[in-house]
Amino acid sequence: MITISYADLTAWITSFVWPLARILALLAAAPVLGNAAIPTRVKIGLGVLITLIVAPAIGPMPKVEPGSLEGLLILCQQIIIGLAMGFTVRIVFSAVEMAGEIAGLQMGLGFATFFSPRSDGSTLVVGRFLGLLATLTFLAMNGHLLMLSVLAESFNVFPISAEPFSAGGWKMLAGWGGKIFEAGLGLALPVVTALLIVNLALGILTRAAPQLNIFAVGFPITLMVGMAALMLSLPYFIPVIERLVTEALETMLEIARAASGHLPEASSPSPPAALP
Repeated sequence: MITISYADLTAWITSFVWPLARILALLAAAPVLGNAAIPTRVKIGLGVLITLIVAPAIGPMPKVEPGSLEGLLILCQQIIIGLAMGFTVRIVFSAVEMAGEIAGLQMGLGFATFFSPRSDGSTLVVGRFLGLLATLTFLAMNGHLLMLSVLAESFNVFPISAEPFSAGGWKMLAGWGGKIFEAGLGLALPVVTALLIVNLALGILTRAAPQLNIFAVGFPITLMVGMAALMLSLPYFIPVIERLVTEALETMLEIARAASGHLPEASSPSPPAALP
């Protein structure tokens, strides 16, 4: 007769619930897999499936009652680290969409907006277009599979324990957030530069011929030049997006390592083996 003790039942629950919390938190915050168009049941089912695959290789869990205060703190800790890792990759898509927002405003397409269900607000059509380009690039380079492999590796880098977070992980995450502005401005720079030259030329033309209706002439010119600059710069966007995604996946693991108190050495970074 098979008997199951309370200790065995508690060990089974903790070995499944705590990894599931980190995995579901990452799926909720990560791009593509956390898209609002994907049903919640599919996300939960995917999280349970990943947990069943990953949980046997995680190792022993802390001997803590899951319903105790310490157990709830561990649960909250797993949710926070999963959200932080998913947000790290989400920043790349925000940077690309920010580049589209800047380019669209400079082209005069500030009125051309779409409703974004992800942010519950409106986004410019150029930002939405570049966001779709980033999504296709992410899927083409198997970014979703690499992200899941980094998630599985994070359980070795930052094991499930009752130890508190280290401030190094949050500092690194805040520094990585600066990539939104740096990468967004860098991607939008070709279009902004071309439109700046056009606006300077139109300004000189207005001074030379004051009777010219600059609004009737300038808007089609800026729109056409902006579209041409965007079309010519699109082939150069894809390598930049791939590099940003690769850096984001490496940063995911570094944030988990720093949050556990083991700061990565700047001279010898150790990216995960699954990364290209």
